[in-house]
Amino acid sequence: MQYLTCSQKLKKLAIHLGMVCAIALSAHPSAIASVTDHHEFEATLHAPFKADSSLGTKGEARYFTMEFSYPLNTKPLTVSWKLELLRPNNTVVERWYGNEKLTTKAIRTRILWSGTSADKKPLSDGIYQVRLSATETTTPISTGLTSNSNATEKFVEQMLSANQHEVITQTWQIQVGKQVAAQMPNFSALARGSRQLTLNSNVAQKNPLTNKAAVATLAPANGLPYTIYYGNLHSQTNHSDGGGDLAACTGAQNPQSAAFGPSDAYQYAYNRGLDFLMTSEHNHMYDGSDATNAAANPATAKNLYQSGLSAASSFNSLHSGFLGVYGMEWGVINNGGHLNIFNSTELLSWESNSSGQLIGDTQTTKGDYAALYTLMRQRGWIGQFNHPATTGQFMINSVPLAYSADGDQAMVLCEVLNTSAFSTNTTESETGRSLYEAACNKALEAGFHIAFSTNQDNHCANWGASYTNRTGVLLANGTTLTNQTFIDALRARRVFASMDKNSQLILTANSHIMGERFSNTGSLTLTANFANTAGRGATTVQIYEGVPGRNGTVTLLSSTAITTITPSVGEHFYYAKITQDDGKMLWSAPIWVTQTTGSADTTAPTVNASVSGSSGNINLSATASDNVGVSKVEFYIDGSLKATSTAAPYTAVVNSSTLSNGTHNLQAKAYDAANNIGSSTVVSFNINNVVTDTTPPTISATESGSSGTISLNANASDNVGVSKVEFYIDNALKGSDLTAPYSLSLDSTSLSNGTHTLSAKAFDAANNSSTSALVNFSINNVIASELISNASFESVTANWTASSGVISNDATQAARTGSYKAWLNGYGAAHTDTLYQQITVPANSTTVSLSFWLKVVSSETTTTQAYDTLKLQIRNSSNTVLGTLATYSNLNKGSSYVKKTFDLSAYKGQTIRIYFLGVEGSTVATSFLIDDVSVIAQ
Repeated sequence: MQYLTCSQKLKKLAIHLGMVCAIALSAHPSAIASVTDHHEFEATLHAPFKADSSLGTKGEARYFTMEFSYPLNTKPLTVSWKLELLRPNNTVVERWYGNEKLTTKAIRTRILWSGTSADKKPLSDGIYQVRLSATETTTPISTGLTSNSNATEKFVEQMLSANQHEVITQTWQIQVGKQVAAQMPNFSALARGSRQLTLNSNVAQKNPLTNKAAVATLAPANGLPYTIYYGNLHSQTNHSDGGGDLAACTGAQNPQSAAFGPSDAYQYAYNRGLDFLMTSEHNHMYDGSDATNAAANPATAKNLYQSGLSAASSFNSLHSGFLGVYGMEWGVINNGGHLNIFNSTELLSWESNSSGQLIGDTQTTKGDYAALYTLMRQRGWIGQFNHPATTGQFMINSVPLAYSADGDQAMVLCEVLNTSAFSTNTTESETGRSLYEAACNKALEAGFHIAFSTNQDNHCANWGASYTNRTGVLLANGTTLTNQTFIDALRARRVFASMDKNSQLILTANSHIMGERFSNTGSLTLTANFANTAGRGATTVQIYEGVPGRNGTVTLLSSTAITTITPSVGEHFYYAKITQDDGKMLWSAPIWVTQTTGSADTTAPTVNASVSGSSGNINLSATASDNVGVSKVEFYIDGSLKATSTAAPYTAVVNSSTLSNGTHNLQAKAYDAANNIGSSTVVSFNINNVVTDTTPPTISATESGSSGTISLNANASDNVGVSKVEFYIDNALKGSDLTAPYSLSLDSTSLSNGTHTLSAKAFDAANNSSTSALVNFSINNVIASELISNASFESVTANWTASSGVISNDATQAARTGSYKAWLNGYGAAHTDTLYQQITVPANSTTVSLSFWLKVVSSETTTTQAYDTLKLQIRNSSNTVLGTLATYSNLNKGSSYVKKTFDLSAYKGQTIRIYFLGVEGSTVATSFLIDDVSVIAQ
């Protein structure tokens, strides 16, 4: 809170309102919320995996690049950092220290490492680590603390120790010298999604690890009946703060202001070869504001969310083999934590407008993660921890990343790596990347059953293109990529994270695949199966072990691809990590193992199966029970696995069109944690897909209007009946109509002036469709221009000429909008105030309109005598009065601002002054308050 002393304006009302001269001013609450919700200190490190040959040396020299930023920061800060180079045994080779001044712009610091130890001795070959530790404080940098000195080292260590809960750590591996390739099992790459087979038809599918001199051949891996789909599960569009044009995108966009929406994002990702893309919009920005928009219409916000779901559905129906996913990113950064919800059909909100209406479908409390997890579990929604921190995020009872049973069911993924959210890179070479493995490990140790993902958090219009990283998802062979099958795969945690879009990493344990939970007796063989379809090899392989619920530290179990152990009795999880020969890393999903003595559970579950439906979507159901607990149920049709369900009620949906007409057999298999299996009796059912309509509709399109609201029209007919007509402009879907006459009204200002094409697409109930011929039409909107600069006075006196003290942010009399307004007179004494701005009115204007908002506050009681006046005049550049448009006085006093409008067409082609002249008498105060002055020329 800050205090202002008595200013000239404060003295005005002190005369007749008896005000004191110390007035407390504080920032608007929503403005504070906007900043504090969306900022935090960020630090990234880029350490090239191999030496930089461009430096002209034959050694191991390279640059280590650090970048520090603090979005929306408003005060000078000090960044204290320590950079360490660690040997394979974790001893320190060399350390660097530094302090940087950080204000509003990101800063970049580079350290040139010579490629040797600190005493200039060569290093042994191996995989080393570069580790950055950084924190920010308000402590200023004193003289002598900007160089790598003993004083700097001491200061940095003090800052890191004092702020240990706010330290960002980034660790990257580098290769020094030569490295013998890791011994890996023979493992042929699993099949890719059908689109990838087409996109990569000229790339031979081969085992890249056939270099016999470098790679020993181990026992072959078991066959795995899965197909891999690659994509990005974290991005934004103009439904929130993303979708920025690459030519001007430098950060988060103002909510709903950018050029590109979900359909644009899906098309872009589709064109770049991704199999899926999730646009995850910030749940609290559907009111069009970073803060809370008190004027928001809840219906508008809810409809926007539903339009995103429709955009994904429409795009998927037209693009086989690709899945557009639409959902929300819930939460805030500071004292919160972002998480994605993949399959919610409801908009969650904690904000209300000024009428107390919730700006969303369902109330959730900001920061209450325990309640959110419970809601997600009840609704069957699943989620992902986005760019998690080890401290200060996802709090329950003040514990970060705290476990809850509901959260364990709801949360299925954790981002282990992200590329820069504001990257504009389109060549997949972005170097700004952040690791979150420590936070994901903390969540695993807390007890969460989560798999690793890696995404790009794109806010600019380069969805999936900033880097080669992808999240890989495994679907059973023969399964169509749909929203439901995709969610089922995420729920089963059949997911891996890769920095290389051509790589695969599948962890198996005995007869189980990553993502599974099972009981084990005796030995356990863990196998890291790796393949790369572009010829890359593995430099290192690491198997990590942890204990769910221990809240301890994940430890390195082994550095071999095939590791056989006998775990201690109790709960364990294991995951594999691969570093390729180019430094890119992969993480498998964990496997969760309950190790027993072998005498605990030998009883198989009991299970019964049923099926309903004979066409369209048929529903598979099972009831299963076990003396300990059912871990999963598999559904087999005619002996082929069709679906898996890991939680009761055990159900699955199968599209009957994937089955031939006639009789089929369903059997369900239930598993318990000890891998005992119970099978149901076989249930027979019939499929009767009857296609009675193969005739598509006929359709033609017309358009009327070239400005304002234009009308898109279609004439459609069908042998059975038209179910829907969609309207496309320049091949982009603009809307649809379900009933005749088929039409759509469109604001022409959403289109550029010039020629466009219209087409309409008609569907019938059998989903036959046809598209009309293209219709050319033109848009010619008259472009309006604002002639007044600094219309609301928020830039204070810029572009205005005014008497002293007229333009003011004095809180005694509020501005209509913002903080500043023009305050003429109000002294209760003889006084004249003036205010004007000079403009040039275009000669070719068709209309010129002046408007402003006026509030008159007066202590005069007369209802007949105008003692104090305000004149609105038009003057020329020599200050000669050309005309007086209006005169206002104390007789016009009121409690609110009133809009005044005037026609200035008579002044086309002239340079004029919009001139306000306020004259006050000598006894009683009258204030003339002016705000939001505008002159629109068309």
